[in-house]
Amino acid sequence: MILSPNIKNCIAVLSLTILFASCKSTKSIAAGELDNSLSAKKIIQNHYQNELDFETLSGKVKIDYSDGESSQGFSVSLRMKKDEVIWISAPLGMVKAHITPEKVSFYNRLQNEYFDGDYAYLSNILGTEVDFQIVQNLLIGNAVLDLRDDKYAMSIADGKYNLKPRKQQELYKILFFLEPTNFKISQQQISQPSENRFLKMEYSYAEVTNKVVPNTVDIEAISDDSTNTIELEYKGFEFDRKLNFPYKIPKGFKQIVLN
Repeated sequence: MILSPNIKNCIAVLSLTILFASCKSTKSIAAGELDNSLSAKKIIQNHYQNELDFETLSGKVKIDYSDGESSQGFSVSLRMKKDEVIWISAPLGMVKAHITPEKVSFYNRLQNEYFDGDYAYLSNILGTEVDFQIVQNLLIGNAVLDLRDDKYAMSIADGKYNLKPRKQQELYKILFFLEPTNFKISQQQISQPSENRFLKMEYSYAEVTNKVVPNTVDIEAISDDSTNTIELEYKGFEFDRKLNFPYKIPKGFKQIVLN
């Protein structure tokens, strides 16, 4: 595997590349019919009733990444235990990542470097504050924020349910579009106007052994004058197997300080 000079950003993207798609057989999800009579509260209730139920997953993810100046495409293997750990490995173990709710850690054998720290750098890449739960929700097609914590106004646009807070927060603004078939997130946006930050995520879905899972995720993160785009395509996943998550930073590697 050949890595671009922008290795630190690519490894950060590796650390975000985590979840689902087609298992042994898949079929695309057809568009459903909208129900104008549904309230925002009922739509939110349906969204959480259709959350993906799993304990572990394993598989591969194809990633295309661009920062506007350089681009890169590669595939990774991943293992995950829901709400606890995400393990990612590039071919031949040249790059590995181990993510928990407490910290993000990864190493790169090509440069003999490692990072072991908090979510500040990933937050900078995505253009908004993130933690483990937000990253997990982003990648499995759940709302990145808990919709049950606020009151929303509902409208219909482009064949989707549109949810917007009745009262937007001062520090950030959010917007959600949900599919009518399964009430999964079709698109979600978070913006921080005062910081010139904008994050948009768009999803397509497939049905895998009676589970509705993301098939692709397109992420656009804008911060000041920089734009990062991440395209994820998921393949060959299996659920609820017994998994190990081996990870150890090699001796002698230099610690990366991410500014």
